[in-house]
Amino acid sequence: MSKDRPTIGVDGLLLPILPPERDPRVWARLVRIMFYLPGFMALLLIKTGEPVSFGITVELLMLSSAAALVGGLFIGADSSGTGADAASKIGVWSGSLILELLAVVPFLCAVPSLFHELAHSTLLHARLPDTVDTSLGASELLPMAAILIFMLYQLAGFGTLHFILRKTGNWMVNAVILCLIIASYVANRERIYLWERRCTGVLVILMVLTTIYAILRLKQMQLTYDERLPPKSQK
Repeated sequence: MSKDRPTIGVDGLLLPILPPERDPRVWARLVRIMFYLPGFMALLLIKTGEPVSFGITVELLMLSSAAALVGGLFIGADSSGTGADAASKIGVWSGSLILELLAVVPFLCAVPSLFHELAHSTLLHARLPDTVDTSLGASELLPMAAILIFMLYQLAGFGTLHFILRKTGNWMVNAVILCLIIASYVANRERIYLWERRCTGVLVILMVLTTIYAILRLKQMQLTYDERLPPKSQK
């Protein structure tokens, strides 16, 4: 594929609109970041010994780390050279989907609750008799700013999902992501851990199903594109 990618097939109909070419080296660097950062954070939380409040957060961080490793496998399988097939041609796009939905989303879901728990941890902050308990107030919502920027990334056409789902479907998926993240954070603050687990469970299941559908859809789009692609004109 090149910058002047054909838009009309041999049958005179519109070709599928595939995502633009992306540099696999950039995504490979992101794989390293998303593998090590959540993994180390999860290990530190386990070391603090507060499984009640940190349990779900640790699970989300470990999922983020493991998903980044799987995304790296897809990116490493990318190829457009000799012998490339529909699966190899969508390697970077599939890897980016895994990173966006199964690495970044769980990480963003874990960060607000993680910040709240670290700020109020009795193990990390010793309570002295003359210590004044000061509330962080609205500043606890600062980590939520990253979630809003991620929503902009998804809805403004930067995300890979933008090329797979219709505009309405893309907005619905991202609206559900935002609502579930907020609901899980509220449940964590209220110490309703059962509901926090339910919200994060629904979020992860939704991300897994969306990722599977998107990868299979991308492969089908690539097959259709290759079958209907007009032959290159000889110079």
